[in-house]
Amino acid sequence: MARRICIVGNSGSGKTHLARRVAARLALPHVELDAINHRPGWTEAPVVEFRSEVRQILDRHVAAHAGWVVDGNYRSRIADVLDPELYVWLDYPRSVVVPRIIRRTLGRVVLRRELWNGNRERWSSLVKRRPEENIVLWSLTQHASYRRRYEAASTSDEGAMWMRLRSPREAERWLATLAPE
Repeated sequence: MARRICIVGNSGSGKTHLARRVAARLALPHVELDAINHRPGWTEAPVVEFRSEVRQILDRHVAAHAGWVVDGNYRSRIADVLDPELYVWLDYPRSVVVPRIIRRTLGRVVLRRELWNGNRERWSSLVKRRPEENIVLWSLTQHASYRRRYEAASTSDEGAMWMRLRSPREAERWLATLAPE
């Protein structure tokens, strides 16, 4: 069983939710890359700092727990730092992802839930026309891009195995097969 697992997929697919459950099931620490990357004021961590922080955290977890479960779409910035044994790609259809991202975002806005480093989603972001400023539009516009990117990676990545889950039901079936060593 893999002990270094990275969960990727479109925004709203449930990466963090599944990663937490996998980590609990395997008694491994969970690392949410968004929490490391998003600095106060929604500024992105400089690449050198981001890479260094992720490397330190993952090395510490490998030393203490012989593994980790990471979620986030940061392969372009830190693929060589991650070095997972298994990528789990949540490749759900838009009909699953869009209602999820809308529910999640509205819940965060209404409840004023802090995400990371004092950041909160705002009502105003829901009406912005630039996907970079509107998580719902980001999810809609990036769906095909993530699919192309992860299809290519899953067939060419020689270092890690890839598991493509196409529905929440498939994810539940896979999760049920996991047991701590």
